Amino acid sequence: MQQTPRVIERTFREESGQILAALIASIGDFSVAEDALQDAVEAALRQWPHEGAPRNPAAWLTAIARRRAIDRLRRDATLMRKQETLHALAALEAAQDDAASDTDEIPDDRLKLFFTCCHPALALEARIALTLRTLGGLTTEQIARAFLVPEATMAQRLVRARRKIRDARIPYQAPPLRLLPERLDGVLATLYLIFNEGYMASAGDSLMRQSLSAEAIRLTRTLVTLLAREPELPAEPEALGLLALMLLTDARRDARVAAQGDLVTLEEQDRSLWDRSEIAEGLALLDLAVAARRRGPYQLQAAISALHARAATPAATDWGEIALLYARLAELTPTPIVELNRAVAVAMAEGSAAGLALLDAAALSARLDDYHLYHAARADLLRRAGRASDAAASYQRALALCQNQVERRYLQRRLRELEQ
Repeated sequence: MQQTPRVIERTFREESGQILAALIASIGDFSVAEDALQDAVEAALRQWPHEGAPRNPAAWLTAIARRRAIDRLRRDATLMRKQETLHALAALEAAQDDAASDTDEIPDDRLKLFFTCCHPALALEARIALTLRTLGGLTTEQIARAFLVPEATMAQRLVRARRKIRDARIPYQAPPLRLLPERLDGVLATLYLIFNEGYMASAGDSLMRQSLSAEAIRLTRTLVTLLAREPELPAEPEALGLLALMLLTDARRDARVAAQGDLVTLEEQDRSLWDRSEIAEGLALLDLAVAARRRGPYQLQAAISALHARAATPAATDWGEIALLYARLAELTPTPIVELNRAVAVAMAEGSAAGLALLDAAALSARLDDYHLYHAARADLLRRAGRASDAAASYQRALALCQNQVERRYLQRRLRELEQ
């Protein structure tokens, strides 16, 4: 029974996106769906410790959430007699446990829901954030970190997006194939951010959430297949580039954590543990994408990962070419994270001083002052430059911001080494 809260937590973390999506697909109301799911979780916390966890926890939560949603809609209909509420109630009561729209042009139900959320009536950033929150299993805090904004700011953006969907009566349904291209940018960006959260968890006791990154790879592979097989859809090399990037990055998964659970940096990894089949597939996909001669951000990032994959040793890494690729990426997507990575690449190619000069630029340091990886990267370059006292201060700042326990142990180890 002591394990029950963990079962609930794991089920919610892994299944809440799918449960929430099924509820929203039935009733078209984000607030009611979220409240109903929260009611179901509270019911689980009350009942499971005494009765034991059900055989299928996700199905149990789905069934209870659906009943709670029906109760909420009935109360609303009784109090306000809203016609749309009555329609929503009828739709929900008629829904099956695997509620989904009856148009199956998109082969995967979960992917279909991604396209449903990424409606062009919303700003691109709002589409991505809303899809991550609703279907990706990410919390508002995690999404805020991905966008480098305060949690309160992201919460307000999500509220505004939901309000716009409600007020504009935007239908919660999958678009026909001919309309997929206008939603593709949002879907790709959402899959990319889900993969990143799975590969490097922003908080918790584990460095990775492997189920999350694996699901992102599966959905992206399904998307690539869909784009390739449907003649009415245009070829999209960026989808190929994104899948290549995921595979080339995921190939390093088994080498990233030591036997005792500690972080192993790219420089220190045992490259014999890298998944060569994933690398081969990723390189082949990248070649297909590049052949289309429409280079985009995901292809550039995949090309960077390819250079790491091809290097037999850390010393063999072509950091000069990586720095050039980051410079091109900065032209396409001038974000502070790209500039941070470019600075590290420049440091590895030209020396720590060159990288620190880029990191210490006022515009970049101001944007990333609350980002722990910025201070961790700066600390590492200061350490390499022999500036132990400054490096220690940056490690301490990174520690104050970091919420992942595996990363924290790594930063603490580096700090102890400096003090010794």
